[in-house]
Amino acid sequence: MPKVSQEYMDARRAQILDAARRCFLRDGFHSTSMQDLFAESGLSAGAVYRHFASKDDMILAIAEENMRDVLALVHTVATTRPGGSVGAVLAEVLDLVTARSAAQDTSRLAVLAWSEALRNPALAAQFATLLAQMRSDLAEVVREHQETGALPAEVTADKIAGALVCLLPGYILQVAMLDPAKVAGVSEAVRALWPADACKK
Repeated sequence: MPKVSQEYMDARRAQILDAARRCFLRDGFHSTSMQDLFAESGLSAGAVYRHFASKDDMILAIAEENMRDVLALVHTVATTRPGGSVGAVLAEVLDLVTARSAAQDTSRLAVLAWSEALRNPALAAQFATLLAQMRSDLAEVVREHQETGALPAEVTADKIAGALVCLLPGYILQVAMLDPAKVAGVSEAVRALWPADACKK
């Protein structure tokens, strides 16, 4: 029997997760059965179970993928773009959320996942880990700005970063629930609140 390539395995995994997203958005997590997922993906039960042992594993994988690009962006800005404004960092994150949501409805999936995390300890732990990483990376950006006097130093960088992270769920919720016109311009407003010029003081 010929060996299955990693490229083939990755394609099947993506196929399953795409099917899971459609099912979850249409019917919710609890109303979606494994049989629904088999039918939506067009794959056999064995093929699906080869990649995911349960529906919960799919939910965890989707939640991680939804956050991965956002985390990568924050980390890149924090580590490779010294001097960039906090507003620019947050605005890029919000723009990424908007683009991903338009392509894959990730904001609605995120809201569903948050609700699921209230009863799923593994998912809650995953969110805690991802948000802690984002907060840590943002704290590096904040710390740099505190050293230049662009942000107040009497509050710790970690606490300021925690406050900034709080903006993201609110934005995601609005993207998920409101007309796009209602959130248009939010990233520009964030840039204006923390402009690049402030970093040069």
